[in-house]
Amino acid sequence: MSDHARDDDTAARDNPAATHDTAARHHAADEGRPSGAALAGIRVVDLTQVMAGPFCTMILADLGADVIKVENPGGGDQTRHSWGETDDGRDSTAFFALNRNKRSVLLDLKTERGLADLHRMVATADVVVHNWRPGVAERLGADHATLSALNPRLVYAAISGFGTTGPYADRPGYDLIAQGMAGAMSVTGEPDGRPVKNGLPVGDLGAGMLLVSGILAALLHRERTGEGQRVETSLFEAVLAMSVWESTEYWATGAPPRPLGSANRMSAPYQALRTADGYLTIGANNQRLWQRLCAALELGELVDDPRFVTNMDRMRHRDELAALLEERLAADTTERWVDALLAAGVPAGPIQDYAQVLDHDPQVAARELVREVDHPVAGRVKVLAPPLRLSASPAAIRRHPPLIGEHTDEVLAELAGPAARRRGRNGEEAP
Repeated sequence: MSDHARDDDTAARDNPAATHDTAARHHAADEGRPSGAALAGIRVVDLTQVMAGPFCTMILADLGADVIKVENPGGGDQTRHSWGETDDGRDSTAFFALNRNKRSVLLDLKTERGLADLHRMVATADVVVHNWRPGVAERLGADHATLSALNPRLVYAAISGFGTTGPYADRPGYDLIAQGMAGAMSVTGEPDGRPVKNGLPVGDLGAGMLLVSGILAALLHRERTGEGQRVETSLFEAVLAMSVWESTEYWATGAPPRPLGSANRMSAPYQALRTADGYLTIGANNQRLWQRLCAALELGELVDDPRFVTNMDRMRHRDELAALLEERLAADTTERWVDALLAAGVPAGPIQDYAQVLDHDPQVAARELVREVDHPVAGRVKVLAPPLRLSASPAAIRRHPPLIGEHTDEVLAELAGPAARRRGRNGEEAP
């Protein structure tokens, strides 16, 4: 690294927002390594940014891995400066949502010094994760061949838009584009409406979750064989992998599936329906539940109606059935109908907005699904709790989302110590 680049790095580390009492930082580092966590002792070098990759590495961090987030001195992860940024330029709430439990290190990988620091880090790591476009890792000297030569036990994991082979390999990867090209937008929305993307970024988050599964499988393989390997997935493949009903329908009928609004492809009634003051969802997806629904709504005559006798009949006449059910549901409120349907043994629930879910839902409160962490700049920050429950080695929130470069000195000091000696093929420290 040139002197100029090193000065930039040092200046970023000395930023007042990133300066903390040394003892306090080392105490926090000790707290960040719980011996009882499922992935305690696993070190992850996180080269990702934005959403898919950070979501993957956050799950690993929640499970106890020591995740070191490598950021560039030019501003770090793009989401630090995206939606939700405060007026005084502090990190955005979007960054907070995806980066708890991690340590942040500033490295300029385009310099010799920065790349050398990365290589030292990789020599002590168990996993490396990146979401660069194909070819970037090779240009930087952070590709699988280079890093696995430094550490044969390394699990090298990558997310891209479309994978590293095929005619789309070089295309930029965005959730919206993946949803469109993999078919999801063709079946989302109301019939005869414009294409609509899923309200949640299923390509990004799906790819992140799939990569977690691949990493854990590769770590298990390494325990048996001593060998690392390369793991990859893509946004495109994640969206397509979720199309289990849609692909089945196409292969069975020969016709491309079309949007059904909130309705289900395999059963009816199984959809959102209007009430006097809003909407509810009903899941009467078998004959017994259909009969219970008709009894609860006092619509017993529908049970023997030739249009609705079997599930296939109800699917063929889905629109007529929905109109009749909504006519009855208009007589009362969502809350009253949900209570009545549940009492009758019919699966049902209200459609809630996020204010209702996050601030008022009793299940969210009972399961403690919203947590707060103390952030050194932003104060108390709300985050979603880890969704995994492990009885013996629970996931936990141990660290605030890091300030940019907050742990650079700490991590580089660790690499200089005896614990940084590269592990051999069978896990022993090299002499």
